[in-house]
Amino acid sequence: MSDPLSDLASGSPLNDWMRKRIGAYYKSRGKKALDIVDQNRVKRYRDFFVVVGDTGEYVVEDDFCSCDDFLHRGGRCAHILAVKVARITGRFELIDLWYHEDLTGCSGGTAL
Repeated sequence: MSDPLSDLASGSPLNDWMRKRIGAYYKSRGKKALDIVDQNRVKRYRDFFVVVGDTGEYVVEDDFCSCDDFLHRGGRCAHILAVKVARITGRFELIDLWYHEDLTGCSGGTAL
């Protein structure tokens, strides 16, 4: 089975059939990624994409994510997949600010 995100980027619509393909190909991470996009939790700042997750905000850049799943397991987490779907479909909130991650760990992230 070919990567459904490649087909999506080539112009295939994000319809029920494509959603099933994404779920079958990426399993639970694909389904979670679609939920994230559907819930409008992908934000594009000037410098990064940020996904509002269940327990915080995660910075996503290319194939890197700041979430524990990515940092411990590696590979594509649901947040990376959500950003890829959001970029292809244009379904993200554009925030015309620089993102600054609070290094104290107290509040997740803040916009400057």
